[in-house]
Amino acid sequence: MSALVFLGSLIGAIGIGVPIAFALMVCAIALMVMLGGVNAQILAQKLVDGADSYPLMAVPFFLLAGELMNAGGLSRRIVNAAMSLFGHLRGGLGYVVIGTGLLLASMSGSAIADTATLAVMLLPLMREGGYNVARSCGLMAATGIIAPIIPPSVGFILLGVTANLSITKLFMAGIVPGLLMAVGLVVAWWFVSRTGESARHERRSAREVWIALRGALWAFVMPVIIIGGLKFGIFTPTEAGIIAATYALLISLFVYRELTPEALYQCVLSAAKTSAVIMFLVAASMVSAWLIAVANVPGQVVSLLQPFAGSQTLLMLAIVVAVLAIGTVLDFTPAILILVPVLMPVVKSAGIDPVYFGVVFVMTTAIGMITPPVGVVLNAVCGVAKIPIEQAARGLLPFLIAELVILLLLVFMPSLVTVPGAFLAARF
Repeated sequence: MSALVFLGSLIGAIGIGVPIAFALMVCAIALMVMLGGVNAQILAQKLVDGADSYPLMAVPFFLLAGELMNAGGLSRRIVNAAMSLFGHLRGGLGYVVIGTGLLLASMSGSAIADTATLAVMLLPLMREGGYNVARSCGLMAATGIIAPIIPPSVGFILLGVTANLSITKLFMAGIVPGLLMAVGLVVAWWFVSRTGESARHERRSAREVWIALRGALWAFVMPVIIIGGLKFGIFTPTEAGIIAATYALLISLFVYRELTPEALYQCVLSAAKTSAVIMFLVAASMVSAWLIAVANVPGQVVSLLQPFAGSQTLLMLAIVVAVLAIGTVLDFTPAILILVPVLMPVVKSAGIDPVYFGVVFVMTTAIGMITPPVGVVLNAVCGVAKIPIEQAARGLLPFLIAELVILLLLVFMPSLVTVPGAFLAARF
């Protein structure tokens, strides 16, 4: 009964246009009514407690780091370095998109920010080179969602706080799956570019390649500092966000000297607005998560998934299919905050590694960011390209299939996540 109340109130509130954060509060109130009455004092207390989390401090700083990278010239130099290495290949700009996206993912952890950067910088070049625009948009969107998988990941921070998991372990476990996603996109692009994409840029000389790589050196150092600092215990994942933002600010101001006071103000303002939305969502989700536990919603979900309980693989496959379906209409952050408190007890009761589940769950919800009708990342690319989302969705198809294949590979071969994740975590 409580599961029906939870789902009914949530879907009903969203259906009439209530913002997600307030819809979560509606869920909490509905569950309170079902349990015997509304206590406004408890609601307020849990709302404050939900936002009072030290690990969540990393979110605004990583978002700010991404904004500063774009405004301060770091992102542009990464694109130029990738162009010097891969631009001359057949369909070379596609490989530039993937390589650049992988590097950006290792610095910001924000799918929308990375995808927007790729679209603004590379889409005009791909248009001029005769590349299929819809396919180019699809590739950029599919590349952008690597950001929540490769550390530092805002998604892993949110999931770690929600499920009380080690954020460092999630970071380490996400490295190999993120690289596999990139490999899958490279293979998919190679197949589609054999016939359709023939434009090539002139091969750069060794001196030009060296100049491009040297120009991006300060940008390449950023992920090394973050991962190295975590490895040697110099700072925590939360403090890594501060280090990333500070580094991006100093390089933009004093090395590249491209960050103006006006641009700095806009960077801080944009990061603050996005952070405020995320923090309010987290606070509201913590209220509903507490009441979900009190109302024993996870126990009812366990009963529903009982037919799959005998096999960890079948259970994970059922969860992935359900989350993929939900992800088509529910955005990335709300999906984590709403579904993780419900599913984590089910996963633990089945003996599934929570960190492995976290990586697969984040990858699944990230794929939801490029699937219509919501598809916020795909919509972001369409906004830059000025094409309908239906057209971009057709271009996305081969890359979506590639990422779904990688996702299924992780479901049927958990060791691809658990073994390298445990190895890296033991040394970090």
